[in-house]
Amino acid sequence: MVNVNNNETNAKSGLEKEIHTDFQKEMSYGSYLHLDKILSSQHRLSDHHDEMLFIIIHQASELWMKLILHEINAAIQCIRRNDLEPSFKMLSRVSRIQQQLIQSWSVLSTLTPAEYMEFRDKLGHSSGFQSYQNRLIEFALGNKNAHTLLVYQHQSDLYKMLTDALHEPSIYDAAIQALAVRGLPIDQDALDRDWSQNYQPNASVEEAWLTVYRDVDQYWNLYELAEKLVDIGSQQQLWRFNHMSTVERIIGHKQGTGGSSGVTYLKRALDQHFFPELWSLRTKL
Repeated sequence: MVNVNNNETNAKSGLEKEIHTDFQKEMSYGSYLHLDKILSSQHRLSDHHDEMLFIIIHQASELWMKLILHEINAAIQCIRRNDLEPSFKMLSRVSRIQQQLIQSWSVLSTLTPAEYMEFRDKLGHSSGFQSYQNRLIEFALGNKNAHTLLVYQHQSDLYKMLTDALHEPSIYDAAIQALAVRGLPIDQDALDRDWSQNYQPNASVEEAWLTVYRDVDQYWNLYELAEKLVDIGSQQQLWRFNHMSTVERIIGHKQGTGGSSGVTYLKRALDQHFFPELWSLRTKL
């Protein structure tokens, strides 16, 4: 094969001469991102045009969820080390990613009920309910439910990972520990509890957050942490609501492919709030 000088080739093509065009021995954009694998992973089970939309929306969402977990787990470690400031950038990024996930429902809502029915039966019992990354996010935010692990028991490694995550402190548990580290009085049963159980509101935690909000200058980092958590909690609720609304728009009140009650189940999920004292304090300020 004849190697043509890069500058000569670019000059003939009208490209700037510094633009590199020979990637026989160097890494390209596509190889760095493994685009051959990513873009060849959309396998329709029907001939329907809109199944491609359905697949890509869910695959892209899983990639965004992977980044959320990357950021939120790092933020938890920072908070547990009492190094709050680096966590703020991570948590801001999480809330921006959540906006992308929320917006994805508006794209999926262009799928009409008649169109979805053309390929829905091809999905079998696969369902977004089985998304283990979404489950890990819910665990990291404090929504713990051991019963949800049953759908993963056929994959031992995945089941173990989720079980381990169930028993880890959530980001709110880490934030409550940060309150105690900074000298605010917190009941011991809020600091030393079974992390696999849903957090229950605690009067000492509410009072500690009230102290932070009443003296922002003294407790600026804790105040900033609290507002980052409120952002994330709000966005997660918006994601849930848009999910429910999109499902209702496309399938009405049919049973979900995974066996859930569909819209009814998703509406119940909206009643599960994150970081309760960060909301209740607003009434008492």
